[in-house]
Amino acid sequence: MQIETELGPNYTFRNEFQKGCINVVYTSGFVFNFYERFFKRYELTFQQYNILRILRNKHPEPVSTSVLREVMLDKMSDVSRLVSRLEAKGFLTVSPNPVDKRLVNIVISDKGLRLLAEIDKELHVLDSMFQDLTEEEVIQLSNLLDKARASVRKMNL
Repeated sequence: MQIETELGPNYTFRNEFQKGCINVVYTSGFVFNFYERFFKRYELTFQQYNILRILRNKHPEPVSTSVLREVMLDKMSDVSRLVSRLEAKGFLTVSPNPVDKRLVNIVISDKGLRLLAEIDKELHVLDSMFQDLTEEEVIQLSNLLDKARASVRKMNL
C-alpha cells in the first residue's frame, strides 16, 4: 500500500524528499512494533533482547553499561534501567568492577543464555517481515538506508 493511502487523502507532501523521510519514519514504526510483539512472547522488550545479545557476544567477558550504551541499536535506551530489569529476571549478573569503582561488570547468566537459545530458534519469524521483497531488493533497501543514514549524520543537528 502506498504511503499516501496509509496516511489518508488529506495528507500532502512538500516534495519527494519529505515523502521519503515520512515513509522511513512510518515504516520504522511498523518494524519496531513487529519486533516488540515478537519479544513480548518471551517477556522481553527489543531493547532487553539487544542487551542480552550483546552480552552473549562478549561472554564470558564482563561488559560495562557504557559499553552497552555504545553498541546498542537504540541509543536512547536507559541502559541502567534495562540492566536492572534483566538482573531482576535472573538473565544477567551485575557486580562491582574491582579496578574502577564507578563501573559495574555485567555478564549474561546461564538462564539468559538458555533464553537466547530458545529465541534463536524463532528468529526466522523476524526475517519473514520482508517476505514480499526479493533478496536483491533487501540488499538495495539496506544500501539505500545506509546512504540515507550517512546523509543525516553529515547534517550534525
